[in-house]
Amino acid sequence: MDVITGTPQCPANTVELRDHVAEFVRARVVPCEPVLDVGGAEATAVLRRLQGEAKAEGLWALPLPTELGGQGLPLRSYAHVAEAEGASDHGPAVLGSAPLLDALMLWRHGSPTVRARYAERLVAGEIRACYAMTEPEVPGTDPFLTTTRAVPRGGGTWRVSGRKWFTSGAADADLVTVLARTDGTPPDREGLSLLLVPTRSPGFRVVRELPVLGAGGQWEIELDEVVVDGDHLIGERGKALDVAGERLQLGRTLRCLRWLGQAGRAFDLMRSHATTRTRSRGPLADLQLVQRHVFEALLALRTTRPLVYEAVARLDADLDAHVEVGLAKVAAARTLQQVADAAIQIHGAAGLGPDTALPALFRTGRAARILDGPDELHITSVARRVLRTT
Repeated sequence: MDVITGTPQCPANTVELRDHVAEFVRARVVPCEPVLDVGGAEATAVLRRLQGEAKAEGLWALPLPTELGGQGLPLRSYAHVAEAEGASDHGPAVLGSAPLLDALMLWRHGSPTVRARYAERLVAGEIRACYAMTEPEVPGTDPFLTTTRAVPRGGGTWRVSGRKWFTSGAADADLVTVLARTDGTPPDREGLSLLLVPTRSPGFRVVRELPVLGAGGQWEIELDEVVVDGDHLIGERGKALDVAGERLQLGRTLRCLRWLGQAGRAFDLMRSHATTRTRSRGPLADLQLVQRHVFEALLALRTTRPLVYEAVARLDADLDAHVEVGLAKVAAARTLQQVADAAIQIHGAAGLGPDTALPALFRTGRAARILDGPDELHITSVARRVLRTT
């Protein structure tokens, strides 16, 4: 029985695969994190090499649909793998699961042209996609205030104009799905649509990188009268939030699983340091305050994990999971921040420096409490749903 998970919940037919992924991430991906974190040509070359190794070992695109070239691992099984690959921020990209949300969205809601042109290439890792929803000066929790606009033009095309920010991976993306207003005016609750925009289109521009607590990967983009083919509308006109809601529930749950993996990594670092670091009066592990940190971190992990897997079970059964996903998202983000913070405290000054992954894990945990909806949004949403059922 694993000390972190508490119970051997992983399905028997998935244990070997999960362990294989965990070892691949530990031995191959983690040592390359310093290069991958920086980005650039060297990082791209390393990423491509690791992706080739993942494909060679049969670990590529595990949860992606078989119709698109993936391995079709169901969510209830993939969840345990997602924890293992999520121990590194780069695990999903290396193992080909990063495009899951985009691939499913295009497969389920894209036109025949979009599916034929992009879906399989996305799963194969030949192209990259990103998702642009939030805007400067507009609360990210209120999409009805979206000011980016798509106007129909002759020939069945759209012209899209506006700015988006905190768009993950925009600088390297070939495609960006843009939330835009096609009808009405803010804050109308109808009239929002999703359009798939090739980033090489005239008028598309990456404005700047937006480091999150010093780390890169988020970008601000601008669309200036970008022409988009009519068949690049994703879902029905005016029904963007239906598609976005489907995407967000799964996306938040996947992030929770990956945060669990990172929290587990921080816990292992803390436990190892506490038992191996000695003072003149014995190991750190003998100190009651250190033991308290370990206990509180383990308690957070043990109580958060069932919440996340309850969300997984609801989504896997195609049931409404708003309450479960909201609970899981808040709990997993808090747990990652708490466990990483405790691990840093036990490491002392070494926990602040470049020799461990702890600064990056803490940064991810702190950002997690805002990205994908701040804590306050999920707390309010869950509470309102619960109160309406009484």
